[in-house]
Amino acid sequence: MSKATDAPTYLRIAQDIRSRILQGDPPAGAMLPSEATLARTYGVARGTVRQAVAELERSGLVASEAGRGRRVLGSDPATVVRAAATQYETIAETLRKRIDSGDLTAGRQLPGEAAIAEEFGVSKGTARQALQLLASEGLIAAVLGMGRVVKAQAKGDT
Repeated sequence: MSKATDAPTYLRIAQDIRSRILQGDPPAGAMLPSEATLARTYGVARGTVRQAVAELERSGLVASEAGRGRRVLGSDPATVVRAAATQYETIAETLRKRIDSGDLTAGRQLPGEAAIAEEFGVSKGTARQALQLLASEGLIAAVLGMGRVVKAQAKGDT
């Protein structure tokens, strides 16, 4: 990163990160390194990094995810395929594909947390997080006496 410009440090950092993103490092769908990591990388305070990343958010290259950090959207956010960064996201993606393919149809009961945990070799807590993610996306719902079931998709949904 060149210091030959009169631009504020946060803008120079934002431009450097922007260039890297456009070159695919990190790739679209991946998580941006933490503010602490970026601060160490650039030798600046976290506040400076926070300003730089805010610039990237304003330009649509990254998006904040509560409790997770910032995900790289790349140059065309509409075409980004969400990359699973955690075990529960990987499980949710697998179940999402089963729903999309029709393997799990509307009204069908999903396997319980224990069965999902066993299938994927994770804890029940991790399985629960995957199911909560799908519920937050409106793909599944808890039904009294049935457990979690696949919700009917509105016509035109994919």
